[in-house]
Amino acid sequence: MKMERICKKTGISILTVAMLVLTACGAGREADKADVAEIMEEAIDSAVTTPEADKADNADNKEEKTDTVSDTETGLPLIGLVTSVGGIEDESFNQSAWEGLQRLEGMGKCTTKFYEGITDDEEFESNMQALVDDNAILSWGIGYDCADLLMEVASKNPTQSFAIVDYVYDDIPDNMTCVVFRAQESSFLAGYIAGYVSKTHKVGFVGGYDNEVIDQFWYGFQAGLAYAANENGADIEATAVYVDSFVDKEKGKSLAAELYDDGCDIVYHAAGQSGLGVIEAAKEADRYVIGVDKDQSYLAPDNVLTSALKNVNVAVCDISDAYIEGDIIGGRSINMGISDGAVGISEDHHLYPDEVYDAVMKLSDAIAEGDIMPPSNEEEYNDFIAGLK
Repeated sequence: MKMERICKKTGISILTVAMLVLTACGAGREADKADVAEIMEEAIDSAVTTPEADKADNADNKEEKTDTVSDTETGLPLIGLVTSVGGIEDESFNQSAWEGLQRLEGMGKCTTKFYEGITDDEEFESNMQALVDDNAILSWGIGYDCADLLMEVASKNPTQSFAIVDYVYDDIPDNMTCVVFRAQESSFLAGYIAGYVSKTHKVGFVGGYDNEVIDQFWYGFQAGLAYAANENGADIEATAVYVDSFVDKEKGKSLAAELYDDGCDIVYHAAGQSGLGVIEAAKEADRYVIGVDKDQSYLAPDNVLTSALKNVNVAVCDISDAYIEGDIIGGRSINMGISDGAVGISEDHHLYPDEVYDAVMKLSDAIAEGDIMPPSNEEEYNDFIAGLK
């Protein structure tokens, strides 16, 4: 056996083995090259003993090292999320949230983990509890549809911290942060663009559900159309339809196809993964579509007129970073819009004129300054329209 192999096997240093060989040789045994290995092994066998207790300790140490969690080794805190329906690759809402955590991890601030999808209440609760068991310092629930379930987990784990996107509880517990977006602001800009680009003066809207969250997109979009029509004297008709799902791409596609067949040359979607079907319909009809949440122009460069950005990634990254830095963010809601860099319009505007884009940027500044306040519901919309007359 070679000396390195012996040392590795026994844990004894090379110097110690050499001394043992010399001792054996000095005892009067002939030690030519052919016998050195044999002498070394005999010397080690006679001189080295490992008590059973030491063997047990070594085994325990080895097992403990194997079980060490990587987050403990790095010394970085863990922040995680549980996605809403649509999953981590929905090209929209959930994916944006995950990209926000990945950005924070890339900055060396934390490690990250996600659990995907909600198929039933039990799955969501078990996934969120798994993050708690993983010792996540902050656990995100993505989407208003998980609000009740997230509150259940938060109530059972009062010493852990949680955050939710797109929902505000009436009574926010100290271990919960609620994050909402003024999606009506980016939708207003999208509507303004559509109001100047549409040639048929008929546009459509495909929503995931008919509810308060999607109302922000619909009424903000209508207000932007009305603002453009007030400037250019056009009479623009807008029609809204709803998929009743955030994951039904086929129904999203068929609803959009009907709008295009009815004369709409632009359709704005706020339907999560269902909106991918809207984009497919736009490609087949060779019409325009307005993306949502992320810049979706890469999905159909010749058809995605613009995208109304809802930068969930910015919110998730910034708020998680604030928590790491020790800011007190629990027990309150955080409302984010254009002035926070959390919503806006995509920079790419190769499908419409520079002068329209420049006008949109001025409107964006006016919204950030509070000079224009896009509506988020029907009542606010009616007041907005009354103010234009």
